[in-house]
Parts: sequence; C-alpha cells; structure tokens
Amino acid sequence: MQIKTVGVLGCGLMGSGIAQVCAAAGYKTIVREVDDAFLNKGLGRIRKFLDEGVAKGKATVESRDKTMANLSGTTTFDALDGCDLIVEAIIESLADKKQTYAELEHVVRRETILVSNTSSLCITELAAATKRPDRFGGLHFFNPVPIMKLVEVIRALTTSDETYRTLYAFAESLGKTAITAPDRPGFIVNRLLVPYLLDAVRAYENGLGTLEDIDKGMTLGCGYPMGPFTLLDFVGLDTTYYIANIMFEEFREPAYAPPPLLKRMVLAGYHGRKTGRGFYKYEV
Repeated sequence: MQIKTVGVLGCGLMGSGIAQVCAAAGYKTIVREVDDAFLNKGLGRIRKFLDEGVAKGKATVESRDKTMANLSGTTTFDALDGCDLIVEAIIESLADKKQTYAELEHVVRRETILVSNTSSLCITELAAATKRPDRFGGLHFFNPVPIMKLVEVIRALTTSDETYRTLYAFAESLGKTAITAPDRPGFIVNRLLVPYLLDAVRAYENGLGTLEDIDKGMTLGCGYPMGPFTLLDFVGLDTTYYIANIMFEEFREPAYAPPPLLKRMVLAGYHGRKTGRGFYKYEV
C-alpha cells in the first residue's frame, strides 16, 4: 500500500515529533488534538524546533517552510478521513486508546492502516479492539523523535504480512533505522533499558554512590551519552514507573519490579524535567 497522507493522534511531546518527521519526509500530515490549546502548543513546539535548526545552520529556510506546508492541525476525527496511515500517540491508557479507535473508525477508510506508538501496551490487545486487526501494528519512536534514529516495528499476532512490510518501509522512509521487535512488554529497547534504570535506583538507595558519581561513572566509564538518573529525568520517572509495572505484571521477575524510591518520587510528583524536579532540579 502506498502511503501519501499520514494522520497523527496527539500533538504532545511524542505526537508533535512524529508529525514533524512525517511532514519533513514529504507526507501530507494531519495532527489531531482534543482542543485548540493543546494543538497550538504542539504545533508551536514544531515551529520552534525548526526555527532553532535554521538559526543553528542545521536546516534551511526552504526545508523548514516545506515541512510546515505539509503539516496541518485539527480537533476533529473527520479531518482524518483521507489518511492512508494513522499513528496514535495519545496517553498510555488502554481504555483511552480503545475509545479513540472506536471514534476514529467511524470516519476512516477500511484500508487505512492504524498503528500505536505505545511503549508498553500489548499491540495484539490494541489490534483486537479495532475492526482492522490485520491492518494494525506498532511503531515505537524514541524521544526526541526528530533526532533519535530508531523505530521499533511491532506486529500483532493478527498483523498481515503486507501491513508489516508497509510499516517497515514507512519507518525507513522517514530517515529512521527500523528494527523488528516482538509484541511483548518493553519490546527490545525498554526490555533491556528499564532493568538497568531500576538497578541504578536500587544501587543509589543502597548507598553505592551519589547521583552525580553514578551518572559520571556510566558516562565516562562506559561511554553512555547520559547517566541513568539524567536519563530517568529525561524520559520521565512516571513513564518509567508505568512501563516497569506492566513488565513486572507480565513476567513477574524481580528485575522489573519498581524500587520503593521510584514509586515515592512519582507519588510526590517528581517526574523529571517536565515537572522541574526528578532526581535533579530543573528550571521550567
């Protein structure tokens, strides 16, 4: 199936990034949000990113204008009726996603492919909630989407071979490197990353070292671009806690169990950079 028009559900941090790379790749891109305030904030984030790229010499005025010309916003589902592929990037709530799919399927064409950007939920379960389980899959992008080169392509048990091939080719058409991941909690990257982050929290709880020393140990000693606590604050402690709980529910292995400190920080509202306080403090 040839993809010409892409819809994106959600214009938050991930949704706006996905919409940006789709528009930059030449696809007509329509991003949908629940209201004008959220929509304008997301579109403004895209414009700011592109303007900064021009100012730093990393992008041309022409490429910025081309991307913005390919991009439009809406607060309705009806505007997505002509989309060939729709990427869902809303809140990580099974109930909310199922409700969104139900509303969406009243307007989109039968052949439209629907994918989720979920980082933790079961793709097969999401597919089963739609009327197109054979044309449903997962495309897991990484934050910040315009910079990170990887996309995990996940096929549900019901995903057809044609849909899988289309999604894989689409991901690579965005200038990304695609890898095939199994439909299991955490897929590939988070399945390996989350236990590492949880172990770092446990080690800190047990007095292994200061936050700064542990972070320096992993950046300077192992060549990681970020230490575990800087990365936790960047990803979001609430997001990591949510993924960890789903992984523990699936596998029942101690390595996936969220440490008490992580739970308490999430309950206190210390979610990382986005709230101004995580393991470190930030200006917001």
